[in-house]
Amino acid sequence: MIVVGAGPTGFMLAAELRLAGVRPLVLERQPRPRDTPKAGGLGGQILELLRYRGLLERFEAACTGPAPAPRFPFGGVHLDFTQLPDPPMRALPLPQQLLERLLGERAGELGVDLRRGHEVTGVSQGDDAVTVDVRGPDGPYRTSARYLVGCDGAHSRIRDWAGIPFPGTTYPEVNRLAQVTLPHTVTVLGNGDLGVPGFGRIRAGFTRTNHGLLGVGSSPGTQSVSLYTIEDESTEYDDDVPMTLAELQDSVHRVLGAHLPLAGSTRLSRFTFKAHQAERYRAGRILLAGDAAHLFPATGVALNAGMLDAVNLAWKLAADLHGTAPAGLLDTYHTERHLAGARTLLHTRAQVALRRGHDAAAEALRDVFTELLTDEQPLRRMGALVAGTDIRYPMPGSHLHPLTGTFAPDLTLHTDQGVTSIADLLHAARPVLLDLADRPELRQIARDWRHLLNLHTAKTDDRPADALLIRPDGHVAWAADLDESTDSAMPTLREALSAWFGTP
Repeated sequence: MIVVGAGPTGFMLAAELRLAGVRPLVLERQPRPRDTPKAGGLGGQILELLRYRGLLERFEAACTGPAPAPRFPFGGVHLDFTQLPDPPMRALPLPQQLLERLLGERAGELGVDLRRGHEVTGVSQGDDAVTVDVRGPDGPYRTSARYLVGCDGAHSRIRDWAGIPFPGTTYPEVNRLAQVTLPHTVTVLGNGDLGVPGFGRIRAGFTRTNHGLLGVGSSPGTQSVSLYTIEDESTEYDDDVPMTLAELQDSVHRVLGAHLPLAGSTRLSRFTFKAHQAERYRAGRILLAGDAAHLFPATGVALNAGMLDAVNLAWKLAADLHGTAPAGLLDTYHTERHLAGARTLLHTRAQVALRRGHDAAAEALRDVFTELLTDEQPLRRMGALVAGTDIRYPMPGSHLHPLTGTFAPDLTLHTDQGVTSIADLLHAARPVLLDLADRPELRQIARDWRHLLNLHTAKTDDRPADALLIRPDGHVAWAADLDESTDSAMPTLREALSAWFGTP
C-alpha cells in the first residue's frame, strides 16, 4: 500500500491504515517538512472525528492560542455563532506546519514507513498491482503495491498519470492572510477599529473598495491584528515562495489607498482560489484524496475535507487488502466523498458570488444574507453545511432510519463495566454494534462478524435508536427502533453487516 504525499491528508490516511492493520509506505518528494505558512487552523467535522479517535486533547494542547470565538468569514460576511450555547462550527488555532508535525508524530508512533526526499517519477498499473518509479537520495528505484493513493496536492501528478479529469474554475484573485504586529503609532480602538496616522479610521471587519477587499480582525488591548486582502490579479505565484511583509503592505495600499504601518508578523500566507473536483476519485488501483481530489474557493474547509477523505478511505482499503471487503465496498469511497466534496463546492462557490460583487445589487445580496442569519435555524443550517456535519451518505436498503448515513451522535453509555461513550468505543477504529435495548437476538446475528467488529450492550438517556451499527469512520451503517419483536430488524441488520463487512 503506497501513499504519495506527507501532508495532513497523507499522514491521516497512513495512521488510519495502521489502525486497521495495514503497513503503508508514504513517499514524500520534499526532503524536510515545509515551513511555508498555509492553513492557520483546523475546523469542522474533523474535530469530532479526532475526538472519536482520542486525539483531540493532544491537538488542543498544541494550539498556538485559545480557540477563537465561533465567528467565521463567509464570502465577505460572517457566520456568527457566538450567541448559540452549542455552536455548529468551531475551530482550533493550529497552523498547518504544526498540524503536520502532530500527524507525523502520530504516524511514526504507529509504525508508518515515511520516506522523505523520495519523488515519484512515474506510475503504471496492472490488474493486480500499481508500480511506481521513484527518485530517492540514493538514486532511482522501483516499487509496487496493490493500491496507491495520491495525496500529492493541487498539482497532483498521480491524478494526471491516472488519467482522471480535474474540471473547474480558477478565479482571477489573490488572497493574502496575515497575523501582524502594529506599531504603537497605530491605535486599536475599543470597537476593534484601527486609528492610522495621516489616514484616519479603518473599521474592523470588511472594507470593500473599487480595488478589492480588506479584512481587519483585532482585539482591544493588543497590537496583534489579523489582516486579509483580496485583489483581482493575473500574476502567477509559486506556492513555495513565501509572502513578505512588504508584499502585504503593498497589497493593503492598493486596496485601501493608504499606507498601514506594520512592525512585524507571525504568519504570512498567500493563496489563489480554485473550484475543481476530480471526475472520479478512483481509477483502477489508484485513488485520490485531499487537494488532489478537490480544490475549494474559500478558506477554512480544505483540511477538514481532505482528512475526512482519508478516514473514509482507510478502513475500506484495509478490508480489501485483508480480503474481507464485500463487492463494491471500495467504490463507495468515490460515491460518498465525491458527494461530500460537491457539498463543499456548493457553499464555497456561493461564497465567491457573495464576495466578488462590488455594485449595489451585490451589497443588497450580502445585506439580505446577513439578515437571514440573525435567525437561529438558518444560522445552524449554514454552520452544519460549512462544518460538513450535514452529510448523509447514501446507504443500501429501504425504510432507512433517520440516523442511517449520518455521523453517529456521541452518547453517554452506561455498561456493566462503567460509563463510556460512543467516542471512546471508536478509539480503535473498529466497527461497533451498539445494543441499547438489550436484544440478544441482534447480538446473536452479529456474532458471525465478531472477528471484524466490537459488540456492546449499554443504556443511555434519550436514546435516538434502539440499536446502532457504526462504521470505523463514525458513520451509522444501520439503525433501528425496535418494537416488542425484533423479527423485522433482524434481516435488515444481517443485510447491513453483509453489505459493509462481507459474508462471514
